[in-house]
Amino acid sequence: MQLKRVLFPQPPRRSPIEHWLNIGLRSAHLVGIAGIGGGFLFDLAEARWLAYWHLTVASGVLLSLLYLWSTAAWLFQVKGLVVILKLGLLAAAMVWPSWRGELFVLVIVISGLVAHAPAYVRGHRLLPIKGPGT
Repeated sequence: MQLKRVLFPQPPRRSPIEHWLNIGLRSAHLVGIAGIGGGFLFDLAEARWLAYWHLTVASGVLLSLLYLWSTAAWLFQVKGLVVILKLGLLAAAMVWPSWRGELFVLVIVISGLVAHAPAYVRGHRLLPIKGPGT
C-alpha cells in the first residue's frame, strides 16, 4: 500500500538541514523548559512563564513533526511514546496547578532517562506496526 511507504519509508527520510534544524529546535525547547521550570517550581504568576510555555509547546510540536517526517515508526518507539506521556503530564500540570512542580520534575527525570538510554532502548518498538521495512 502506498500510504505505508509514505509513513514508513525505508530507509527513513533525511534532509541536509535536518541535523541543524534538530539542534536549533532542541535548543529553543531547552530555553522554554527552563522558563516554565522557574514558573512551575517557584509558583510564579502565569504571565511570567507563559511565553516559555508557548516556546516549549511550539518547539516540541516542530521536533515531533521532524521525527514523524523522517518515519512514523518514531511514534511507536519508546522515544515517541515517551513524548506523548510527557505531554500528558504537562497537561495534567495545567489542570492541577498544585502539582506543577512535582509533575515538572517527573517530566525532567523521564526526559533524562530516555535521552541518555542506549539507542536500542530509545528505538525499541513497544507497539507492533506493519509496514515496509518495519
